Amino acid sequence: MPNRRRATLPVLALLAGTGLWAGVAGTASAHVTVSGSSATAGGYSTLTFAFSHGCGDSPTTGLTVQVPEGIDAAAPQLKPGWDVEKVMVELDPPVTDSHGNQLTERVGELRFTPDEPVPNGYLETFQVSLQLPADAAGTTLAFPTVQTCEQGENAWVQVAADGQDPDALDSPAPTLEITGGAADAPDGSGGNGADAEAGDTTDPAATAATSDGSGLGVGLGTAGLVAGLAGLATGLTALILAAKKRA
Repeated sequence: MPNRRRATLPVLALLAGTGLWAGVAGTASAHVTVSGSSATAGGYSTLTFAFSHGCGDSPTTGLTVQVPEGIDAAAPQLKPGWDVEKVMVELDPPVTDSHGNQLTERVGELRFTPDEPVPNGYLETFQVSLQLPADAAGTTLAFPTVQTCEQGENAWVQVAADGQDPDALDSPAPTLEITGGAADAPDGSGGNGADAEAGDTTDPAATAATSDGSGLGVGLGTAGLVAGLAGLATGLTALILAAKKRA
């Protein structure tokens, strides 16, 4: 069940902005990364967070991911052997989501805690389904992440300033570059073919239901047309034979 405790967003934001917290374990040699099935503004996407390291050689005991403002709902994947927790924060003022529902709180953090520590050098991934902000086209979303270990922790919370090379950061936050939305393309397709395919702004479940229904309609229409043509051909043949007999 969602945890109603106050999330640590202000602390993470301060650390990300100042770059003061590079991790108790010191500068780490690897990163926590994020990739998306779609990066189109306003589109639904399944994000995959991944890491394959501990704090030095120390095994990982938890991962806390900060959800950026503008993303109000997030559905993390349940993983066997892991406790997955959504930490809620209040919205003041409330907002209305794309389905017309009024929201008074949103998912502020996602916490992943393993039943057994993850040894250094082993890959782990987490998937989260969400809708990307419609007004984020051309920006980069940061997901500051704190990785805790048996000994020490890594705070992947640094965000590059304008003109700064992200590769120069010691502990960069996972980031996702957001492309233009459907309204930006002249034909309403959402940009090039790749963006249009990945950046559908419709709920995946609703898309599947619509696709199934429209596919069935096309199939029935085609079958009816074929049957009608076959009947017409049979009727014409009968008329020709009847005319020949009368002659």
